[in-house]
Amino acid sequence: MHNDGNVVPLHKAATDQAIHSPLARLPVILLQVRDKAAQQLRHGLQELFDNADDTLFEMADRARNDVEQNIFFEAMRDLRLKRKNIERGFLEQFFEAFVGLTQQDAAAHTLPPTLMFEESAPRTDDMERSVAVESMVGRVLKRDGFALDQLTARLNALLGKPLDDRHNPLGPAMLCEFFMQAGRNLGVEIKVKLILLKLFERYVLTDTEQLYAEANQLLLATGVLPELKPAPARRALDRAVASVQREESDEPAPADEGVQEVFAALQELLLHVRGSVAPTLESNVSVQPITTRDLLRLLSHLQQYVPALAAQDDFDLRNQLEQLLTRVSVKSGKSRVVAGADEDVINLIAMVFDCMLDDRNLPDSLKALIARLQIPMLKVAVIDKSFFSRSSHPARRLLNEIAEAAMGWGDCDGQARDSLYLRIEQVVQRLLSDFVDDPAIFSELLADFLAFTSDERRRSELLEQRLRDAEEGRAKTELARRRVERALNQALLGQVLPPTVVGFVQQAWSKVLLLTCLKHGDQSAEWQADVQTMEQLIWSVQRHTEADAGLRLLALVPGLLKALRDGLTSSAFDPFATSEFFSELEALHVRVLEPDVGAQPVDAVVEVSQQIVLSDEGGAAAAALPRDDAGLRQVEQLRLGSWVAFQEDEEHTLRCKLAAIIEVTGQYVFVDRTGMKVLERSRVDLALELRRGTARALDDTLLFDRALESVLGNLRRLNHAK
Repeated sequence: MHNDGNVVPLHKAATDQAIHSPLARLPVILLQVRDKAAQQLRHGLQELFDNADDTLFEMADRARNDVEQNIFFEAMRDLRLKRKNIERGFLEQFFEAFVGLTQQDAAAHTLPPTLMFEESAPRTDDMERSVAVESMVGRVLKRDGFALDQLTARLNALLGKPLDDRHNPLGPAMLCEFFMQAGRNLGVEIKVKLILLKLFERYVLTDTEQLYAEANQLLLATGVLPELKPAPARRALDRAVASVQREESDEPAPADEGVQEVFAALQELLLHVRGSVAPTLESNVSVQPITTRDLLRLLSHLQQYVPALAAQDDFDLRNQLEQLLTRVSVKSGKSRVVAGADEDVINLIAMVFDCMLDDRNLPDSLKALIARLQIPMLKVAVIDKSFFSRSSHPARRLLNEIAEAAMGWGDCDGQARDSLYLRIEQVVQRLLSDFVDDPAIFSELLADFLAFTSDERRRSELLEQRLRDAEEGRAKTELARRRVERALNQALLGQVLPPTVVGFVQQAWSKVLLLTCLKHGDQSAEWQADVQTMEQLIWSVQRHTEADAGLRLLALVPGLLKALRDGLTSSAFDPFATSEFFSELEALHVRVLEPDVGAQPVDAVVEVSQQIVLSDEGGAAAAALPRDDAGLRQVEQLRLGSWVAFQEDEEHTLRCKLAAIIEVTGQYVFVDRTGMKVLERSRVDLALELRRGTARALDDTLLFDRALESVLGNLRRLNHAK
């Protein structure tokens, strides 16, 4: 359709009019700031929408049902159609906000509060979005608040009137408002809106450092407040992990005095092992401790020569460091030793790593990788003594997270290494090659590793929940099947009946009863009616001596046939087999109504003398163990999520997690690290294996904390002994 050249969109006309009005004239430098920022924001929005399709498709792929999946697919379609409008609307509001800076009251031109993507929304949804936006704005202010304050101050000086961060067009609050106003016509669910806000933070707000730096630089170049000190540069890794470190730990960093007190207490325990890393040349040679900086330099040198996994057992850090110090001492002619505090750190880290590598709860295939982390962990402990007193220390957390993620990791060789092994190997290699003296690398690697494991954990938990639902359903089915067995045996045992009827009740009507029991329970009116129908069927094919038996049968048959047909239809029984049975049933009823001319042929009836079993009975051995059995006590201590190692043979151990306890059947269901079912044990069988030692519960407490506590306990006992 051709547009008339004289037709101008109203929103564009309004914007142009505002820009060219006398009050709306912006200084040239402010136009440059606006246009430079608009270029970056446009690029960020394009990245957002380019990645939104993939994100929503992944969410649809992980959807729990068709309805939820359809929500994401509809959102993808709606977003594609309205993408250009949202981008254009965002930038138009951004330009209008700069126009508003020339008004007498900048706050008066602020956009009105929006309901975030929709003109009407439930109050709960509105609150969720408000909380999400407040969190996003808070993270930007914590990260780049200094640079934003400088930019606001420069705008104040340039415009000659007060302006605060909330009304700064480049501030996070206004940018979020522009985005929400531009997308208010999106007809998507709240979960999709929150995803889009998260993408906006990732692709637009993450780069506010560059946004504010360029704006400040432009204003500084024209002489606007040149006396302001520049904002400190923020490293790329800080952008990725600064928030993670704060969010993941609620434990405050201890004060320096507290750290020193803890370390002083550790030094007292380590006094009797001091001297193992202090080589001396001769008694007449002067002894000179090396500085902490020199020690870090030596450790960095050794770090580059950490052996491959195969040769890890031959690498003794203290011995290697002693040899290196000896060479330095010979070369300098002075006996160079490690200072007392640094040596205490070396000894403590060495003992903790020895303890971790002897830990049976740690998979053997992981121990070689953990051993390679000794030098990086030693260096960070030398630099920052809070490593020992603060459980939330990024380096310590990284080690614990690696051990926790690998708790269910079985033996693996070079061909079987999966994504988790490769990710841990990458973390180790990154520390060995890049860590010199800046502990910030641990925060970056921790954030990256947590993101990786959270995805794996989410997939595993989804599979585990599906498994629990399936196992509970199976248990309910088993319980219902046993109830049906009892009903069949009560009705059939001892009866002499035509084989056709016995087969029908056992093979067809049992399914009707099972379905009714599962759907309504065995105390329901529906269950009683189906049991009564079975009893009436059995009565109807037997001869009776009562005078009115024939009349009763004639009155019973129509209702009986209807009840049988309805039941078979509800259980989707084979219609051809149904038709054949009703033909035979009709012949049986005719025979019963005929005068008794003699006994029926022997092969025409059978006596039901054996119990009818629809499935194997389970859990019958539960009474074989006394209540105070040691194995049963261990079973009672297990909880959902507990890890157990089963010894399959002399060389292979299966590590699996308890995912479901089925109370009805007494079954314990175990899954592997990915959430797939690998094992099922009855309560008694599990107790026997735990008592024999062929199965053992794994200690899933924090690895480093467990090892440190063990080492300190040993040191206290040694000190008391002396």
